[in-house]
Amino acid sequence: MRKFETLLLLSPELSAENREGILNALVTVIEREGGVMTEVDHWGMRDLAYPVHKLMRGYYVRLVYDAPAALVAELERNIRITDGIFKFVTVKLADEAAGEVA
Repeated sequence: MRKFETLLLLSPELSAENREGILNALVTVIEREGGVMTEVDHWGMRDLAYPVHKLMRGYYVRLVYDAPAALVAELERNIRITDGIFKFVTVKLADEAAGEVA
């Protein structure tokens, strides 16, 4: 398993309940596909450098998880079809999750 980080830019127009619903759905996908959530970091509402969907603010959330590489494709597929997520980026943080011995 590898360590990944996904940064999400959510619509500022989403209510707190809708944001939590989206995040819970993504955490469910990660756990269903054999991943382990490490951290859900809410960065909060931030000003954007340029308009995204004609809006100048967005809500940022960072997900850190250990997962097999194939899980990322399924997670990103779910992100693309979810309304309310404007942009996202996934980065591999480490080849091996912490505590694993090769």
